[in-house]
Amino acid sequence: MPPSQQQQQQQSRYKILAFLLIFAFVFFAYNIINTNNNNKNTITDRKMSKAVAVLKGEKVNGVIKFTQESSSSPVSIDIEIHGLEKGLHGFHVHQFGDTTNGCISAGPHFNPHGKQHGGPQDENRHVGDLGNVEVTEAVLKSTMTDKVISLFGEHSIIGRTMVIHADEDDLGKGTFEDSKTTGHAGARLACGVIGVSQL
Repeated sequence: MPPSQQQQQQQSRYKILAFLLIFAFVFFAYNIINTNNNNKNTITDRKMSKAVAVLKGEKVNGVIKFTQESSSSPVSIDIEIHGLEKGLHGFHVHQFGDTTNGCISAGPHFNPHGKQHGGPQDENRHVGDLGNVEVTEAVLKSTMTDKVISLFGEHSIIGRTMVIHADEDDLGKGTFEDSKTTGHAGARLACGVIGVSQL
């Protein structure tokens, strides 16, 4: 075989080897990056978050604690409220974390998706629509879970305001003018800004 042909074959082998090495390097790097991203997502999903709101009003006060095991888990809500009359009372997360002018400064229900007011089990509901709490004793102690509110992400309820109302929330099913916006739940008896709490 002429030397020139041998040289060409050798160069071809070098080119193939170089191509294989580059391909192997790219494949290896891609797998490392992909694995790291998956690990980050897993860690984020496992991260627990807790929050608390201290409710204050003229005659009503209480503490609401929120726990979410991960960004894909429902939120567990522990409720303790003093001073409520017996019966059902509307219980909502409101838009703003502002109580400078009392509970009215908290604005409307937290509703980032522009939906109508509804009950906790309704598909068409505000994010902040947690329905009612039922008072049977002097001190209300209760728990609930909700799959719509979250302590994670851009629509987190942290920094917003928890409000307890004077009357029953009709869950948007009533015939009052404000049934589709507030559930006709009446005055705001007590409220508190939802803040991050220690894990």
